[in-house]
Amino acid sequence: MFVDQAKIYLKGGDGGNGIVAFRREKYVPMGGPAGGDGGRGGNIVFQADEGLRTLMDFRYRRHFKAERGAHGQGKNMHGAWGEDLRIKVPVGTVIRDDDNDEVIADLTVNGQEVVVAKGGKGGRGNARFLSSVNRAPSFSENGELGEERWIRLELKLLADAGLVGYPNAGKSTLIARISAARPKIADYPFTTLVPNLGVVQTRNNDSFVVADIPGLIEGAHQGAGLGHEFLRHVERTRVLLFVLDAAQTEGRDVLEDYRVLRAELELHNLDLLNRPFIVVANKMDIPEALENAARLQQELEMEVCMISGVTGQGVDELIEKTFQLLSTVPPDIIIGEAPVVRRYQAEEPFIISLVNEVYEVSGYRIEKLLNMTNFNSDEGLQRFQKTIKKMGLEAALKAKGIKQGDTVRIKDMEFDFTE
Repeated sequence: MFVDQAKIYLKGGDGGNGIVAFRREKYVPMGGPAGGDGGRGGNIVFQADEGLRTLMDFRYRRHFKAERGAHGQGKNMHGAWGEDLRIKVPVGTVIRDDDNDEVIADLTVNGQEVVVAKGGKGGRGNARFLSSVNRAPSFSENGELGEERWIRLELKLLADAGLVGYPNAGKSTLIARISAARPKIADYPFTTLVPNLGVVQTRNNDSFVVADIPGLIEGAHQGAGLGHEFLRHVERTRVLLFVLDAAQTEGRDVLEDYRVLRAELELHNLDLLNRPFIVVANKMDIPEALENAARLQQELEMEVCMISGVTGQGVDELIEKTFQLLSTVPPDIIIGEAPVVRRYQAEEPFIISLVNEVYEVSGYRIEKLLNMTNFNSDEGLQRFQKTIKKMGLEAALKAKGIKQGDTVRIKDMEFDFTE
């Protein structure tokens, strides 16, 4: 089954916890702190694999979680790092953030990799907090939580040439004749429901890849017919072949078909109009086709390839002409979608909002501090209080009008405010 879209959930591995431990050795009185750090959680890495052609693997499995880091141990032994989770996807897969639709990566080269969900850092053991003031720290940090997010995968097939045309224009018959691809062929609209790829050989044994894009109709850019499903596959092709029903067996005018197809591609992606193309008048084995093909050629003032996918008439010439056109187009002309790059910007350490007489505090830095604080230790709690005071939270709460005994909530934890 061909699947070219998927929505999945990712969770990077949590970092391991640091621990509290002290040296316990004979003849070493007053042994110092020896708690090791937790290991980093595993990342989730996507890798492009040219051996895959579909996103079928994500149809039944939609949740992926990387391994968490191991906890620290005594004698300053650090926890092992969590193993990265590698997920293979077809070349041509676009990875988008489901929340804001931003492009995270566009994997257009075999073997290309990208980290999509980062693992959390390991928490520090008490040995890390040794200082001239505190010779025996009895607190440690929890591991940082791994990044979690919903993403969308969109596959855009990579092909040298793309067959574009109305349903029943003969695209499937053509690709079946020129390659080993065997698409479903029948005499009704939208016979082809998935894109088909075929490798074509020239007389000199050169080869190129052709994609049979399912039929487009007027309004395809707005989702009519199968427009939204397959228009994106046209974007990756270096050369376009407009396959037209010159015999007008469906009662449509061949010239109008060409104009509608061009307009739909333009409305979907303006860049497609600059793509090299060949106009192909198909079904020349039917007597009425000759006159229509001649009219098409005259109106467009350009050469039209006249073929019959059924009998093979003119097909070899079309193959050679397509290859010649491809040789003039650089292989890297198709540029992938640029990922959104976020430059570093200083951010507020916290945001305070009053909700039902509760002062809710949010923000990446304050929430990260909360997650990594071990509240089972009195020293850990004292360090948390000192840190938020340095961050300016206490002063900001007073500026908001907080009073003794009022409730402060950070994520799922609540505190009573005291001077």
